[in-house]
Amino acid sequence: MAAGAELKPRGGGPAANWRRLNGPARVAGIDLARGLAVVGMLAAHLLVTDDLVWSDPATWTGIVDGRSSILFATLAGVSIGLVTGGRTPVRGQALGQAALRIAVRALAIWVLGVLLIATGVPVYVILPAYAILFLLVLPLLTLRPAVLFAVAGGIGLIMPWVYAALMQAPLWAVPGVEEVSLLVGWQYPFPVWAGFVVAGLGIGRLDLRALGTQAGLLLFGAGFAAVGYGLAAGTATGSGSAVQAPASGSLIEAVWTAEPHSSGVLEVFGSGGFAIAVLGACLLLCRPWWPGATIGPIGWVVLPLRATGAMPLTAYTAQIVVWAIAAAVVLGDPSDLFGFRALEPFVPFALWTIAACTAWALLIGRGPLEGLIDRLSRRVGARATRGADPSAAARIG
Repeated sequence: MAAGAELKPRGGGPAANWRRLNGPARVAGIDLARGLAVVGMLAAHLLVTDDLVWSDPATWTGIVDGRSSILFATLAGVSIGLVTGGRTPVRGQALGQAALRIAVRALAIWVLGVLLIATGVPVYVILPAYAILFLLVLPLLTLRPAVLFAVAGGIGLIMPWVYAALMQAPLWAVPGVEEVSLLVGWQYPFPVWAGFVVAGLGIGRLDLRALGTQAGLLLFGAGFAAVGYGLAAGTATGSGSAVQAPASGSLIEAVWTAEPHSSGVLEVFGSGGFAIAVLGACLLLCRPWWPGATIGPIGWVVLPLRATGAMPLTAYTAQIVVWAIAAAVVLGDPSDLFGFRALEPFVPFALWTIAACTAWALLIGRGPLEGLIDRLSRRVGARATRGADPSAAARIG
């Protein structure tokens, strides 16, 4: 989740934690984008939002629906790109070790996701799908950015049709399929969502500190968003949902839509472009204004959001666990979504999440779950390396 070379330093006291969060080895704009994704997903869970109408500011809270989780997935790809070498992908034995560590992280994240589902909190937990997406991208780690963007575009054009056809198939009437879909995170369908992670991986292979890259992400992302949402406004007539896909109606109605959680073609390009534009904007906002600086003035203002983005797995997990406990105590039922939303929990949840993450990042260091999973993956990777034939490891990739 918060993977990347910028996350390696651990411990050392508040001074070291400050350098870790704000030093030159870290890309502050990525942390800011992650922080926005965490808060956005929290809002999508806890707020009652209207359908987004861009011309009506009263509906703008609807921007979090679907787009926050897509930003989350895109940033996963960016993180994978960073942890596997950034602009210069690792190869040989280093590639094998990196791939193994990512696979171990995927397994740990999947287990964590299943545990969160077991809390009974009425949200579709993204972590199982997130884990599968990690695994799907492993064969693409050595590809150039241009190829990765082409693959992402192909997925975006083709897989929504495959997904819509699958959702209209009779297999969903089979007993037990709904439970299986929860365990694989099918509400975030990985055949389609792989496109977001692959696009993020391509972005992670770029020079993210370059002004041209940052501006290009903003402009190209905004362009894709304008095309996707513009076509939806002008031509789309159907709607679908990854949560409850239409069982009837034409295939094109299920695909040619930008509705949140539809996984339609127009959502893929509209909301995918939106995620890329948000990342570009965050990189520009945190960009240093003078030589020798590591972060610009705006980057310092948003430090609490950056601290939250430095531990997104911990923040995401904590809000679901606290939700389960609070709802069980106050309402007697953690699955009572409407009752819990009626308590208006979003503002206190968001403020406490940001405050706790900031305090932890500055006083203790790396997020607890991020650190635990990183240590686990490195330990497994080290054991595998000791037991492997070095000449065979050198041939990987």
